[in-house]
Amino acid sequence: MTTQSDKPGVNRRDFLRATALAGGGILLASYAEPLEAIERLGMNGALPPAADPMLSAFVRITPDGIVTITAKNPEIGQGIKTMLPMLIAEELDVDWANVRVEQADFDPAKYQAQVAGGSTATPTNWLPQRRVGAAARAMLVSAAATQWNVPAAELETEKGVVHHRASKRSATYGSLASAAVSVKPPDLATVPLKDPKKFTIIGTRKKTVGLRDILMGKPMFGIDVTVPNMHYATFVKSPVFAAKVASANIEAIKAMPGVTHAFVVEGTTNLQGLMPGVAIIGKNWWMVQQARKKLVVEWAAHPTAQQSSAAFAAKAAEFFASPPQRTIRNDGDFDTAIKGAAKVVKGEYSYPFIAHAPLEPQNCTAHVTADKCELWTTSQTPQGGRALVATTLGIKEDQVTMHMVRAGGGFGRRLYNDPLVEAAWIAREAKVPVKLLWTREDDMQHDMFRPGGFHSFTGGLDANGKLIAFRNHFATYGEGERFAPSADIGPTEYPARFVPNLKMDVSVMPLGVPTGALRAPRSNALSFAFQGFIDECAVAAGKDPLQFRIDTLKAEIAPTTPLTPQQQAGQMDAQRVIGILEKAREVSGWGKTTLPKGTGMGCAFYFSHRGYFAEVVQVTVSKAGDVKVDKVWAVGDVGSDIINPNHAEQQVQGAAMDGMSQAYGQEITFTAGKADQSNFNNYPLLRIRQAPPIEVHFVKTAFSPTGIGEPALPPVVPAMINAIYAATGKRVRQIPLSKVDLKWT
Repeated sequence: MTTQSDKPGVNRRDFLRATALAGGGILLASYAEPLEAIERLGMNGALPPAADPMLSAFVRITPDGIVTITAKNPEIGQGIKTMLPMLIAEELDVDWANVRVEQADFDPAKYQAQVAGGSTATPTNWLPQRRVGAAARAMLVSAAATQWNVPAAELETEKGVVHHRASKRSATYGSLASAAVSVKPPDLATVPLKDPKKFTIIGTRKKTVGLRDILMGKPMFGIDVTVPNMHYATFVKSPVFAAKVASANIEAIKAMPGVTHAFVVEGTTNLQGLMPGVAIIGKNWWMVQQARKKLVVEWAAHPTAQQSSAAFAAKAAEFFASPPQRTIRNDGDFDTAIKGAAKVVKGEYSYPFIAHAPLEPQNCTAHVTADKCELWTTSQTPQGGRALVATTLGIKEDQVTMHMVRAGGGFGRRLYNDPLVEAAWIAREAKVPVKLLWTREDDMQHDMFRPGGFHSFTGGLDANGKLIAFRNHFATYGEGERFAPSADIGPTEYPARFVPNLKMDVSVMPLGVPTGALRAPRSNALSFAFQGFIDECAVAAGKDPLQFRIDTLKAEIAPTTPLTPQQQAGQMDAQRVIGILEKAREVSGWGKTTLPKGTGMGCAFYFSHRGYFAEVVQVTVSKAGDVKVDKVWAVGDVGSDIINPNHAEQQVQGAAMDGMSQAYGQEITFTAGKADQSNFNNYPLLRIRQAPPIEVHFVKTAFSPTGIGEPALPPVVPAMINAIYAATGKRVRQIPLSKVDLKWT
């Protein structure tokens, strides 16, 4: 199995460059060949080829000892603006109190991959960013050694100061900065790194960079951006996705107070690009919204209007009554094994479409002139955003400048750049700088939704309660062998590899609703179904559900279905899962206490985005059917180091509450191709009174650190519904819980 630690984060083509600053400081920049940056990105978006090496990080040291580090990735609330500078500062060996952090604009020629998504920032930057700090430290030490005419090996550093203990001499980094410019930078691939036992910054709790400004309500988010002569825009799209404008009372809207422009946008055919609609631009937000209320649009017919949630469910039922369209994995002989099973377990699971619902709705500020487009954006994928805007406007990518602004949540929604291309198009047509603000209703009804899905499971147990046969028929969305975005499933989904006779079947139906990645894409939904049914198998076997999972994980089989090298490399490590399950049993006191009637504990685990999490949830269900989560225990294995425990714990707690929120009441349904829900009154988020204590633990293992934002979410939903079964005897196979009668049985 290939682990993250097997893959180098930087190669010998990487190097460091130093430049003198006015006043005696030093600017350090790390460079890498373009190919290496693309390999490190690890996502579908690739950086364009370039003839020159590409700059990837800045460290600026001034004579006063202040170290300014540029944070290159988009900050969407995950703490990356704090974490990446911590890596550089650790190896540079500076006092964190003397570190200042600046947010980079989007510039792939300087910073290589700038992306927020897939929990990729930690594994992508763990070595490269540390090596930049280590190389800078080595240059400062070399400068001191030359000044004092002593071997560099005799020198030590501590909190931004170089010491020669033998002669009792010392010098601050600031005083050495100008001299360090002339030092030949070391090879980044071979520069020595700190022994983790000597870390003073990595592994310590650091407050979020900019936290005071956030708490004081200072303008710093995308929604706060203002530029000179800025107008406000709203963009009205069809409730049926991608339907065009047949007619609209544009002239009447233009005549309304405060309205400066109004026009129809024809749109493109790309569901993630420029949609058809009507743009209204005005002097302030309130006037624009008043005009919007008077807008009368007749929308053209569109085939998606034939689709609905009821029709999706009916089609899934048809699939389950028929042979599947295709089989993506077939180990052993399921049909023979299920006939010989001592006990057969069956269950159908379903989950809905859901919206991302970030607290800051989508927005973008744009200024377009004859030869330039300037954007202020909260995009998670500015590379893709720039390309989309350039293509849509018919200009070159280097004519698009993107300023990255802190986002009020992303959760995957800002991976998609439709607000950017809308703002750019409207600004170009209006010939004024424009801030496009989506309303809450726009944000919720024109999302790239997490797709729903349907599963028909069959499990077979032998006389000893061992799972010997397993089948899943997955009814989802797509055409032919192509899945709709985030509606897919892979052949490595657990319990694949651990059941000798296993079939994974798939049938797909067409979909006109746009879908996309939501926090822990695919995993956030599949975990509920698979881990819920595994729990059913454990109960049918008369086994402890947590131990049943461990026993199954110990029974790995040789698959008969061939896997691609990428699938093999990304397979779950069973021993790491067993480790977190054992720890979850320990910290939660699983099985050690007798709970009162109506209270139960459930467990689940999941591997996603390189991370491993097991979670135990305790719930109490009242006789009226009200579900209260009493406590959550979350145990993660994300490698050898937790860079910032503050953010790590917050990410896990936020992920658990996000999952609970989905389980309680989040659902987007469709009628005649339109989303029925529109705001938090009918799409509820978790309330403060519903938020339980969430105890977080990490099991450290000898693997390079990986991300946390995604993998902590998937186990909480199945652990919660498994706890409900333990409390009530009622098996929940459909979420949200608002659709389920939860009175005790």
